[in-house]
Amino acid sequence: MDDPPSWIAEFTVTPRDFAAHLDAIVDSGRTPVTISGLADQLAGRAPLPARPVLLTFDDGFADLPGRTAEALAGRGLPATAYLTTGAIAPGGRSLLPPAPMMTLDAVPELERSGMEIGSHTVTHAQLDTLSAERLARELRDSKAVLEDALGHPVRHLAYPHGYNSARVRASSARAGYETATAVRHALSSDRDERYRIARLIVRRSHTVADVEEWLAGGGARIAPYRDGPRTVAWRWYRRGRAMVRGPEFAG
Repeated sequence: MDDPPSWIAEFTVTPRDFAAHLDAIVDSGRTPVTISGLADQLAGRAPLPARPVLLTFDDGFADLPGRTAEALAGRGLPATAYLTTGAIAPGGRSLLPPAPMMTLDAVPELERSGMEIGSHTVTHAQLDTLSAERLARELRDSKAVLEDALGHPVRHLAYPHGYNSARVRASSARAGYETATAVRHALSSDRDERYRIARLIVRRSHTVADVEEWLAGGGARIAPYRDGPRTVAWRWYRRGRAMVRGPEFAG
């Protein structure tokens, strides 16, 4: 977007920069895959192609089935879209601040354009601060809504803002997800963990040179690795705050 809402501006790029990033991916010679391809690798079912790259898009903003999907399809780039069902379903409610969102009836169209569909929960809450019952609903209900829209199983999840814990990862497995992506600000690897696959966030400040460095395998640490003390402390702080305020937006 050229003029995004302030709350999401850091995590957006202009259409011109987005096109340049996609061209860098094409020029890198890497082979784009969806999350199912990575899941097959991590489960030992099938190897990934040489030099793979996985593109993911969270939430379900209004331009996803339009300009974004068209830019990807025009370059032959498949991707994975993780959708927040409370923000796109009729009558749904989410914790996402106001922004133009796609609608649930566009989900099959998104899949036909070459995107694999995954869940991004119902409300976009901080999952690692929720009660067991509410956590189960977030995971189960979003999955069910997307499966009804598509007519087939939805096996993959992205944690809102990457927030997760051992309890959240175990609940995701019980809910029927085969993988879950976090953030971790790191490159994934063939040793990564199925229920907290590392991703890199593309921010507005990132340049084509940054993207090219990632594509060359540099510029970030490589997962898996243990959570650091700051990550653990931040999780406990957020849990305490949620006990007072209730569920909060993960962002």
